[in-house]
Amino acid sequence: MTDSNDRESFNWKKIFTSLTFFLCALSLVFIAISLRPVAQWAQYQNICVDQESQKSPIEWSVRKCNGRSKVYQVK
Repeated sequence: MTDSNDRESFNWKKIFTSLTFFLCALSLVFIAISLRPVAQWAQYQNICVDQESQKSPIEWSVRKCNGRSKVYQVK
């Protein structure tokens, strides 16, 4: 009789552990999908800086790709 109780409790532990791992994997998939636009933007920035740095210094290229075409002086 105690042997069947041990099996049932073990099965519940296994089910709980499996469910926990599934939820962790699902949350990691959600995070990866939500970071996809950031990865696309970073790829665009890399391409833009590479193309613009052929014509001008890299500092100017980064500012131009970020939407700042004017170089501001630091005082």
